[in-house]
Amino acid sequence: MARAGERLVLAFDFGTRRIGVAVGNEMIASARPLEPLPARDGIPDWNAVTRLVEEWRPDLFVVGLPLNMDGSESAMSARARKFGKRLYGRYGKPCEMVDERGSTREAKAIARESGGLRDRDKSYRDDGVDGIAAVLILESWFARLEGLPTR
Repeated sequence: MARAGERLVLAFDFGTRRIGVAVGNEMIASARPLEPLPARDGIPDWNAVTRLVEEWRPDLFVVGLPLNMDGSESAMSARARKFGKRLYGRYGKPCEMVDERGSTREAKAIARESGGLRDRDKSYRDDGVDGIAAVLILESWFARLEGLPTR
């Protein structure tokens, strides 16, 4: 396993229909989106997750924790935690949870600004919002490590 500061990280934006994914390098605090994973009621195709893990060989996972705006946990928080525990159980890599409040809203704004999202469009699948949200989650984790203010 790589030392802190040199780790490759896979980040996930947990959802019940799609799970956004990003990969990043801790040393340069850089992240980029990957194709989202389809999910069925929050359960991913674990074979697809395994392919990602085999391809990228991450040192750790980061999973967005969907907290309520007051900081309390919700039913989705429990499901995201369960997903993180399953990642650890299946692949034996540490998993850290990161407050993701506002990441989806920010990801939609980024997609809209880039012209990939129409104001009334509710079909975000092709616009990369899930991947953008995963990137924002990972960037928030990088900022936290560096002691920088997060979003």
